[in-house]
Amino acid sequence: MQPATRTNLTDSATENLRAEIVGGRWPVGDRIPNEAALSEQLSVSRGTVREAVRALVSQGLLDTRQGSGTYVRSAIDPAGPLLRVRHACLRDQWEARTALDIEAARLAALRHAPADIARLRQLLEQRGDSADGGQESFVCRDLAFHKAIVAMSGNRALVELYDFFTAAIAETIQATLGDDLPEPDASAHALVIEAIASGDPDRAGATVRAFMAPVLLQLDRMLAQ
Repeated sequence: MQPATRTNLTDSATENLRAEIVGGRWPVGDRIPNEAALSEQLSVSRGTVREAVRALVSQGLLDTRQGSGTYVRSAIDPAGPLLRVRHACLRDQWEARTALDIEAARLAALRHAPADIARLRQLLEQRGDSADGGQESFVCRDLAFHKAIVAMSGNRALVELYDFFTAAIAETIQATLGDDLPEPDASAHALVIEAIASGDPDRAGATVRAFMAPVLLQLDRMLAQ
């Protein structure tokens, strides 16, 4: 293992630890060296090691067990597939997002509680429009609305998958904020809420499909040119 560089110690330490895991030097199920040992090997502080381990725990590569240590959970690096997703064309990204959002809405229609609907209406009000607080802030607010629907699905795998695609999904939202692609407005979002509140999964799925359709249609037109 190479000492971490001084440019960005946490990122460098994270990549060094990732290499040990993905390279198989720390097999799945094994406990990794403790903070003190890693700090010495990487020539960084224990705080930096702690941040690096926390990052790899969030990515599903490590698992921290209270009073026992940190263990290798998976040797499959999620960064590769995510990078390939982000390099896919915008049409493919939007189509994939549509599939996730449709199924999330269908499940949310079946499993939501009244408080969930109230929460969605609150998030829609907070969302505002792209002129409020800058483009980056608007993307975060819009994504919060859609992630709330995914959480309402009650499907943990779907939640994890949506989180995995968050970077690509955020890019698909941001892409609609220019002049070329139509951004679904507040009324279109409100229709999604009402469809979920109806408890009818087919209505919820169809409403989300209609919500996404104008962007997909415009992307098809742009690709045909």
